[in-house]
Amino acid sequence: MATKSLKARQEALAESNTQLDILNGGIFARGELPFFKDKVAAIGQFPLKPGKLEVLQINVGYMCNQVCEHCHVDAGPDRKEIMSRETMEQCLDVIRKTAAHTLDLTGGAPEMNPNFRWFVEEASKAGIKDFIVRSNLTIIRANKKYYDLPEFFKKHNVHVISSMPHYTRGKTDKQRGDGVFDKSIKALQELNAVGYGLEGSELRLDLVYNPSGAYLPGDQAALERDFKKALMEDFDISFQNLFAITNLPISRFLDYLIASENYEDYMYALVDAYNPAAVEKVMCTNTISVSWDGWLYDCDFNQMLGLKVASKVKHIKDYNEEVLNDRNIIISQHCYGCTAGAGSSCQGTVT
Repeated sequence: MATKSLKARQEALAESNTQLDILNGGIFARGELPFFKDKVAAIGQFPLKPGKLEVLQINVGYMCNQVCEHCHVDAGPDRKEIMSRETMEQCLDVIRKTAAHTLDLTGGAPEMNPNFRWFVEEASKAGIKDFIVRSNLTIIRANKKYYDLPEFFKKHNVHVISSMPHYTRGKTDKQRGDGVFDKSIKALQELNAVGYGLEGSELRLDLVYNPSGAYLPGDQAALERDFKKALMEDFDISFQNLFAITNLPISRFLDYLIASENYEDYMYALVDAYNPAAVEKVMCTNTISVSWDGWLYDCDFNQMLGLKVASKVKHIKDYNEEVLNDRNIIISQHCYGCTAGAGSSCQGTVT
């Protein structure tokens, strides 16, 4: 699915005479919607400041074997943006000295970067407490060269977090493409076979749920119970946790909202569900996001919008944690997505 141009998105929304806040490829209807920064100011949190850095999230490339409707990265097989070995070396220098306890590798399908395995091997020596790889599952069954990924992950004690839209074939394939569900089930079974996700196992396997339509995710605990019950009964699959993540109105999900004429209703739903208690726990307060070419962002959503950190340190090669910790976090209307309901982050709900 090709992402619509910014001009096309503007024209699609202009028909409703909605005032627009246009931000590097993201479009946010203003109209009567309050500005997010005013909501944050009302609780004494503006400017939003980072807390203790806990997570270094590195996007090693936008190439992916799938083209998912909700993907905020706009990833796909045609994306050529791949982190170079030189930039990986710069990341490794930071990993060895950062105060963050979690390294989070993402994409696209991070496994498709030709230097992925080398990077994992080198990063695993750095003593990071929690080493995450975000896998779409189907990559494990995409090609013979990926068949041994479960054993590779096990060798390096990688914490696998995998996207799984639903425990039924219809809803999963609708969001991610025909055949995705069956491949995902096979991959989960193979991860279980090497010890991932089993009760008492130190090999952690967590799933991520994104709603397939223009609505907010349900209760995370209830969703986890439903997923665990269905996957165990139907496929003898087990996992540790399920993270429910709100879709943000950028990239392909924005295209979907516009095409389905759900954009303004969705934005109002986010605002109506705004939870001030979630603000101090959103992921930008404990995370630095690194793009495939080494630029630094407050979160991966800001990365997709091209909003680099508000700091004199903007690239991984110049990394200085003390300086970065003194920055103001860049926020805009899309941030309502991370503060709606129980809040949303890459680790699921925050309140």
